[in-house]
Amino acid sequence: MVRFYLVLTFLGILLPYGALVPWLITNGLDIGLLLNDALVNPISIMAWLDVLVGVIALIGFILVDGHRHKVKYRYFAVLGTLSVGVSFGLPMYLYFKEKQSLQVQP
Repeated sequence: MVRFYLVLTFLGILLPYGALVPWLITNGLDIGLLLNDALVNPISIMAWLDVLVGVIALIGFILVDGHRHKVKYRYFAVLGTLSVGVSFGLPMYLYFKEKQSLQVQP
């Protein structure tokens, strides 16, 4: 599972930024246009609200579960979630947790 989570972590950053970088190259860092394009219709707003709830739930999970299991580097997963998204933060956290659990076992 460690390799699986690591692959998903890389995909979780490559795929979203693979979509964002071409937009940035075309439009520059125009925050107003970015928000306008992201919130163009009710379906995209629904998707962003869904993501927002997922981010809040994931950060809560990482903080509580990470503290309970003393997962090292858990705050990197929180930062990854805030800077990229759930697609990066969740597999990163699971990678840290799984790797740590394998090191504890004899």
